[in-house]
Amino acid sequence: MTKQADVVVIGAGPGGLTAALYASRSNLSVIIVDRGIYGGQMNNTAEIENYPGFSSVLGPDLAQKMYDGATRFGAEYVYGNVTDVEDQGEFKLVHTDDGDYQAKAVVIATGADHRKLGVPGEQDYSGRGVSYCAVCDGAFFKNREVAVIGGGDSAVEEGLYLAQLASKVTIIHRRDQLRAQKIIQQRAFDNPKIDFVWNANTEEILGDEQKVTGVRYTDKVTGVEHTLPASGTFIYVGIDALTDAFKNLNILDEKGWVVTDDHMQTATPGVFAIGDVRQKDLRQITTAVGDGGMAGQQVFNYIQELDDKAKHEVPAK
Repeated sequence: MTKQADVVVIGAGPGGLTAALYASRSNLSVIIVDRGIYGGQMNNTAEIENYPGFSSVLGPDLAQKMYDGATRFGAEYVYGNVTDVEDQGEFKLVHTDDGDYQAKAVVIATGADHRKLGVPGEQDYSGRGVSYCAVCDGAFFKNREVAVIGGGDSAVEEGLYLAQLASKVTIIHRRDQLRAQKIIQQRAFDNPKIDFVWNANTEEILGDEQKVTGVRYTDKVTGVEHTLPASGTFIYVGIDALTDAFKNLNILDEKGWVVTDDHMQTATPGVFAIGDVRQKDLRQITTAVGDGGMAGQQVFNYIQELDDKAKHEVPAK
């Protein structure tokens, strides 16, 4: 049986929960669909120090507070892995592996996933020294030595950011030159706190029972294995939008990111997108929340226009 609502929000991270809050407070019926626990990546963050209103808050605690707020006005959270979304004009049909949902509007808040190295220790020390976000976690490594793995814009920019905090930053790259923009490269080369390891294959993230202690890598030229001491390892080998379910909507760019206007509206009327899944430079809880507030309000406006149009349509004779 297909369940109906005014709005289906796909994804229960900070953006999706905020969109659900705004839409449900506008007296719309809202279903939030997610394939995991509400809160998204906040649940994997031990401590958040850059969310307004809190000097520090545990990630799971903030996730619970956002969920409580989102469901306070009637939004319903359900488990489901969304496999496809059909545009049926005034209605959208959301297919999941656990049932279908029909709605007048859909908010895509599925986020993005950092590409993993796939080496031993990476998963074991995630949140305990392995990070994919310098802005999120850099402050935990003040005056300590850290490693950055990657050679593109993100890796070098985050290395520059970390150099303001850490005592030393070593950028480990598998090639003999960076892929980042030349001006960004030069800033890194000119920074006395940044070193480089070239032609290196990362083999393992090392650690003790509690935290990261270093990186083991192999020199591709000599074949010699080395260990780099580091208290933290920041990995930037790419990021992918989680948008496979939306390919038939014609709302993605060539890299799979959702394209929206400033009101979070995509090229398909009634389909909105927010947070990390969008084309954007900064992917943070605060930016996702801002997107969610905008989308929640715009969904209300869109449905109001649909309803007004339906009231003024002259029935066919």
